[in-house]
Amino acid sequence: MADHGTHEHHESAHEGAHATNQMYVRIAIILAIITLVEVVIYYIPTIRSVLVPALIVLSLAKFLMVVGYFMHLKFDSRLYRFMFASGLVITLGVYLALLAMQWTRGYWFPLPAA
Repeated sequence: MADHGTHEHHESAHEGAHATNQMYVRIAIILAIITLVEVVIYYIPTIRSVLVPALIVLSLAKFLMVVGYFMHLKFDSRLYRFMFASGLVITLGVYLALLAMQWTRGYWFPLPAA
């Protein structure tokens, strides 16, 4: 029985580390506002030159909020954050390498036929 009381105390301490329902509603509102900004800036012709970088930054902000709060990564161990961030960095590296290869495709000499 004494173990049960310790378990309840551990759960209540663990629950206190997570965001409240009010925080989730705030995050959802912020995500909705960011999405609205993304839609609005798409229709502004004067910022076409910076549209893609702006959308990438806004999408990254939404991604970090979803991962941090809704996937509870913000409240988990640093090891989990490190593992997730490592995978994200590797994925971005591969994506950027492939993008660079696509952009510079015309500058490379074709391989001779065997």
